[in-house]
Amino acid sequence: MRTLRTHYQLSLLCRVLEVSRSGYYAWLHWRPSKRAQENARLEVAIQAAHVRTRHTYGPERLQAELRADGFPAGIGRIKRLRKKLNLRCKQVRRFTTTTDSTHALPVAENVLAQTFVATRPNETWVTDITYSTPSQRSPPVWG
Repeated sequence: MRTLRTHYQLSLLCRVLEVSRSGYYAWLHWRPSKRAQENARLEVAIQAAHVRTRHTYGPERLQAELRADGFPAGIGRIKRLRKKLNLRCKQVRRFTTTTDSTHALPVAENVLAQTFVATRPNETWVTDITYSTPSQRSPPVWG
């Protein structure tokens, strides 16, 4: 309405947009509420703490960081603002060793050596440990 005001009368704009004149003037001098101003400051603090903690802190740990910085806020409020800012923490997974290749246990000899050609029956037995999900299995044949 502010841009169209130079071209049209205010009474016409208010009638077309279904806004009262008093509502227009209230909007013209409107200031954000105290809560909205606090949320804006808290959003900046959350972004700074998120970067400072290398994107690894969730809302609970972030709440302690913010409290230490002088921004007391509840978990729900922090979660809501993080969602609004599209901030997510990275899960850092520790490296887990699953194979110990430096063991002193006896290792079986590789007799087959990837040669799967057999010259007579029952000379070579090969198996496959491929796993299938229930939806990939064929239905049982009843007969």
